[in-house]
Amino acid sequence: MKPLSLILLPALFTAHLALAGVPSIAATSTTAAARQAPVATASTTDKRFQAIYEREWKWRQEQTGGGSDEDGDSQSAPGRLPSVDAASQSTRLAYWEAVLAELDSIDPAALSAENRINLAIYRPQVENLAAQVRFRNYEMPFNSDSSFWSNLGFMTRRPMHTADDYRRYIERLADVPRHFDQQITNMRAGLERGFTVPRAVLDGRDVSIAAVADLTDPEKSTFYDPLRKLPASIPASEQAALRTAAREAISQQVIPAYKTLLTFFHDEYVPGARSTLGASEMPDGEAFYRQQIREYTTLDLSPAQIHQVGLDEVDRIQGEMDAIIKQVGFQGSFAQFLQFLRTDPQFYAKTPEELLWRAAWIAKRIDAQLGNFIGTLPRGRFTIVPVPDDIAPYWTSGRGGNGTYWVNTYDLPSRALYNLPALTLHEAAPGHAMQGALAVEQDALPDFRRKTYISAFGEGWGLYVEKLGEEMGIYETPYEHFGRLTYEMWRAARLVIDTGLHAQGWTRDQALAYLRDRTALSEHEVTTEVDRYISWPGQALSYKLGELAIVRLRAEAEKELGDRFDIKAFHDMVLALGSVPLPVLETQVRAFIAETAADADAKGKELSSG
Repeated sequence: MKPLSLILLPALFTAHLALAGVPSIAATSTTAAARQAPVATASTTDKRFQAIYEREWKWRQEQTGGGSDEDGDSQSAPGRLPSVDAASQSTRLAYWEAVLAELDSIDPAALSAENRINLAIYRPQVENLAAQVRFRNYEMPFNSDSSFWSNLGFMTRRPMHTADDYRRYIERLADVPRHFDQQITNMRAGLERGFTVPRAVLDGRDVSIAAVADLTDPEKSTFYDPLRKLPASIPASEQAALRTAAREAISQQVIPAYKTLLTFFHDEYVPGARSTLGASEMPDGEAFYRQQIREYTTLDLSPAQIHQVGLDEVDRIQGEMDAIIKQVGFQGSFAQFLQFLRTDPQFYAKTPEELLWRAAWIAKRIDAQLGNFIGTLPRGRFTIVPVPDDIAPYWTSGRGGNGTYWVNTYDLPSRALYNLPALTLHEAAPGHAMQGALAVEQDALPDFRRKTYISAFGEGWGLYVEKLGEEMGIYETPYEHFGRLTYEMWRAARLVIDTGLHAQGWTRDQALAYLRDRTALSEHEVTTEVDRYISWPGQALSYKLGELAIVRLRAEAEKELGDRFDIKAFHDMVLALGSVPLPVLETQVRAFIAETAADADAKGKELSSG
């Protein structure tokens, strides 16, 4: 019997395409060159659509600029943090609803092939942004994994070059109290209606707040880091003034704001947080969870459908894990093998440096193989750095983005070396760091495709390249192969756990046991992961569903094209899309198959006639 995923997903993709306004696969088919090149002549409808998304994108950046991401442009960042109060949120909702009304007036059939693709990508973006405000997600602005106060630290990594860049950065530091006050007001509103992070996952989440609130020396703050070495082009006297201003902003604005937040967290939020776990237990919870599923998976799947996909995948992967245990000749049960992997010193680094060095070594071994599987490599490069101390206890083992691969060196006995190849493939290259760099370098694409992240596509690609590592020869031992499988099992189990928690009334202990009993993740990782799923409904669903789509579509291309299939051309086509919903990915893979076959047939006719 085929896994449900192989039966279910194609039909759901097709139905979703119709809803997205994509007329047909044939109608949106374009050659690879056309996908990369600007349209030579634009219709009135094309120009109107372009004006809509360019205006909205510019407005969106003005609304969110100066925030916490490290990939932004310091020269365009304003001297204040985003406004997140309810009035600003209402203004944004009205704006996005107006944009959706404008898009309703666009006839997809009157658009160019490329803009039909753009519309199928752009409209769900705006729909999700509007839905976030409608459900008042801003009243719960953190979870056990990420938070507005910790993410703010990433703006210290944003490149700064001129004195004006540093002045605007210092102005943003001085704006932290206003920003935090608005967040606290929003969280109080969430408390009043039971829309909060569950109490069960809040213990210890104040560590990253206290790390700033308890400072007495502003120069020991990470917020001071950008001022430690200023460009030589800035005169010495101006450098001194900038450093003085930064110290004052940190000591007089930032630290007091974190103190206020810490008091609120202890005295109001933790005591008032809801005692339930599932999203279904929150106000309008079932509808909220379905929207989270739509946003993170880009599909209209029910929790029950996703749960079954997860169960089928768990069963399949278990068989592959059992085969490796047999291969290494281990005498004992599956649970005993997991205990062996979790406790034997041979599988763990002795120092943070050893873990970082091993990650770097694996990354360079991958680097040697990339050209055999990816035709177009990015100009951008990435660095490898440890996860910052204040967030490391609750972060995953690693994380990757355009320019950076973070490796978590906290609690080394929980960071198994046999998992490191899969982690590095996923987070560095050819995973997120490479994928993000390539997306930004697609200059012909609109910014809303180059500079946004769609989880189902991005995380699906990350999990897919873990599997691609088998073909690349990256896994050198049976234990590393098992590590790859334990990572895949981890993502399959997420489908079961996330839907179990948020739609079926699972307990935290039930979720912990399910993940612990099926993967070789450490107890620390099992706990942080389950708490992440509890407090971040739906996000964990994107990985496996995205990977299943890419694997299935590649298999379809290989079957249809036979010896005409080129793995590098396939990967280039996928990565050149930027970040897209899964239905659009399917459309473009089908177009790629048709175009490749047509090109091969045309060349065959030329040869035969010659």
